[in-house]
Amino acid sequence: LAGGCVVGTLYKMGSGNLLSLYAFCGLLFGSVIYAEIHPLWTSLFAKTVVFSGLATLPQLLDIDPTVLVLLAALLIIGLWAVVLRKLPWSRDAAAEGYLQPWKAALILALIGLFSYVLVGMPLGITTAYTKLGALVEQLFFPQHVSGLSYLSAQPIHYIPPFSDVSFAGGAGPQFDAVAIIQYPLIVGIILGSAVSAIRLGEFRVRLQAPKRQIVSVLVGGVVMGLACRMTPGCNVWHLLGGLPIFSLQAVFYLVGLIPGAWVGSRVLQRFVVR
Repeated sequence: LAGGCVVGTLYKMGSGNLLSLYAFCGLLFGSVIYAEIHPLWTSLFAKTVVFSGLATLPQLLDIDPTVLVLLAALLIIGLWAVVLRKLPWSRDAAAEGYLQPWKAALILALIGLFSYVLVGMPLGITTAYTKLGALVEQLFFPQHVSGLSYLSAQPIHYIPPFSDVSFAGGAGPQFDAVAIIQYPLIVGIILGSAVSAIRLGEFRVRLQAPKRQIVSVLVGGVVMGLACRMTPGCNVWHLLGGLPIFSLQAVFYLVGLIPGAWVGSRVLQRFVVR
């Protein structure tokens, strides 16, 4: 409905897409809505916890993670030998600067690896959306923002690689470890997209859009912002960061993502694209 994920929204914004700006605003709004319902969601979450104390699939199965890594490698090799090897690796594309999907996948995998090695955590930007939304809300309702438990908490405490300094951060408007890590990523995606679009002669500020699409991206952005806090995390965090370490949270996220994408496509076809 929003026309892209949390990263795709930024990428399209950088190329001058006005609809993605609406989706971005919806993301900020949805993120701060979660701050209002956080106590309720936390209490509900506590009552529905499964596999308490277990964070990964190897922990659940009580096996060495190496076993699952080897099984996954064998599965991928078998899939390649039976199916993928017979498929064409290159696709024809009229777009200038088109990058073959398998090359893009390898680059993204390496970026995810560098994030683990250099930062100490997977790629993620959704907490920064909440921080930005809280910054805007603070301009109008400073006392209300300071009274929200979700925005005042700093649940992230960690020592990054190559450092002995402990960092802390949270979803509030303050400048902290989360801002240091995620703000540059947001700015980099937008600027990188803008540079790429300008270089290819495709940068255009598209001001005209059907009202139906504007409503769709706004609603989609709000839902996406709210969902990213409830999960917590986006597709980048869970799929590129969680699945490679067999995170149970990421597995459940994937199980919910597939039917959710199907429902969203049906809503899009029925009410927006017609």
